[in-house]
Amino acid sequence: MTETPPSARASRTHWNSRIGFILAAAGSAIGLGAIWKFPYVASKNGGGAFLLVFIGFTFTLGIVLMMAEMAVGRASNSSPVGAYRRLGGKHWRTVGYMGVLAGFLILSFYSVVGGWTLAYVVKAASGSVIHDNPKLLDQIFSAFITAPIEPILYHALFMALTATVVLFGVQKGIENLSKFLMPALFIIMLVLIARSLTLPGALNGLTYFLTPDFSKITGGVIISALGLSFFTLSLGMGAMITYGSYVGEETSIPGAAAWVVGLTTLTCVLAGFMVLPAVFAFGFDPAAGPGLTFITMPAIFSKMVGGQWFAVAFFFLLLVAALTSSVSLMEVVTSFLIDEFGVARIPATVVMAVLMFALGIPASLSLGIWSDYTFFGKGIFDLLDYSTEKILMPIGGVMVSVLVGWKVWHQIHDELHHRGMPLRGIGAIRFACRYVAPILVTCVLFYNL
Repeated sequence: MTETPPSARASRTHWNSRIGFILAAAGSAIGLGAIWKFPYVASKNGGGAFLLVFIGFTFTLGIVLMMAEMAVGRASNSSPVGAYRRLGGKHWRTVGYMGVLAGFLILSFYSVVGGWTLAYVVKAASGSVIHDNPKLLDQIFSAFITAPIEPILYHALFMALTATVVLFGVQKGIENLSKFLMPALFIIMLVLIARSLTLPGALNGLTYFLTPDFSKITGGVIISALGLSFFTLSLGMGAMITYGSYVGEETSIPGAAAWVVGLTTLTCVLAGFMVLPAVFAFGFDPAAGPGLTFITMPAIFSKMVGGQWFAVAFFFLLLVAALTSSVSLMEVVTSFLIDEFGVARIPATVVMAVLMFALGIPASLSLGIWSDYTFFGKGIFDLLDYSTEKILMPIGGVMVSVLVGWKVWHQIHDELHHRGMPLRGIGAIRFACRYVAPILVTCVLFYNL
């Protein structure tokens, strides 16, 4: 096992401030997973029952693994491949490669969805998606995502925006973007929630979202909740290890992790308050799937005074949320080239952006003209989603918990025992990493397979 030289840690780029790190890490988590994906997955899986399971996983297993990944990053002072190699030994570097691969695959299809948000900023500004007719809104969205050219163009623009932020580096690019734009997202969400909850019939949606029906809790619901918890927290994809490697000694990792998990969970709940009451108010199918946010929110705006401007603001801020997540994924693959091969930031970013954009093209086409082409019964978009959320990310969660709990606990203990964190709490983290996380996530992983 190779220790991190003090000089290497001193020379590595760090976040400018603790709040900058927390907002950047929260930005990684508070993206389309929380605002776009959570409402429709919760709707498909029983509403209130799913919410309880999701929160349970997030505040137990999720927060433990987030602390573990951040601590691994800071202890190793490296991106995933170097982190696993330095702490675990050369054979562990394979786990790091899996994390980089997960980040690469996720951003390939995530950028397609990010392109949708960019397109809807334009469409909202033109007024072409401001209608209260559910069938018409559904037709507009379906026609857009199944088109062969337009979504790919927006996918290219979104990938270019992501690459531009990463090109500016950790402090001037990622941190500054997160620090100034993430708070704005919460403000506009609160405004839209207020309007959504005042719609006729909105109470039915709120009741569905908050009232648990325990008969809805099945093996599939548990799997979906755990997978979405990993996805929204950016676990198992190397993002928190990479971000953790930029954290200075003065920052408390347990405190930062608690803030990130809390902000992410709050955003998921707010997204449910924003979308699901409107779903019931307008008579949409709560299990409508990925288009739920893009279909229901324009309907809300059509009923608001100045609704078109709110629509532009909302989709712009949704774009920001998507961007803060995408830059964390691109930073994973970019830092891999920088740390492992000594590639400069600019060519590393450009190369990875081009490769991920190329993979996103068939993912986009699989929703339209290539929908008949399937692998293992899934289109390319769905296959990328499934293989990362249900396979690669859980494996990453298992391996980081085994590394922390069994192999390098003494180093992780030093990273976590900061500013007087109770020893009892640290013992619980070790127990969770040693036994709870590997057993539970492995069971879910085999269920998926």
